[in-house]
Amino acid sequence: MKNPVLQKASTHFKEQLAVGLKSIEVPQWDTTIYFKPIMTLKEQTKIFELHNKGQLVEALVQTLIVRAKKEDGSAMFQQAEFVFLMNEVDPEVVTKIVTTMNKATDEAEANLGN
Repeated sequence: MKNPVLQKASTHFKEQLAVGLKSIEVPQWDTTIYFKPIMTLKEQTKIFELHNKGQLVEALVQTLIVRAKKEDGSAMFQQAEFVFLMNEVDPEVVTKIVTTMNKATDEAEANLGN
């Protein structure tokens, strides 16, 4: 990459991604959900699209699908499970999980000076 600013920006972002996974204990589901404290713009695209359409609950579920990881970093949920998550799980638990994830993102962004 020839642009030094982009190179520095990329290095900085990779350092933030390398911080490692955070975790949330979810006793209602008898599990621990892991997640990265920041997301790529690509990961945020679908969430932003839903939010901009006023589909806030759908955006919450999409956030859970995109961000929730197993301890090994692999995806906990698949996109094909969206409808199940929308209709078959406690929305209060989903909201609590996503709120906790978002607080960690806010903290990571504050550390970036954003």
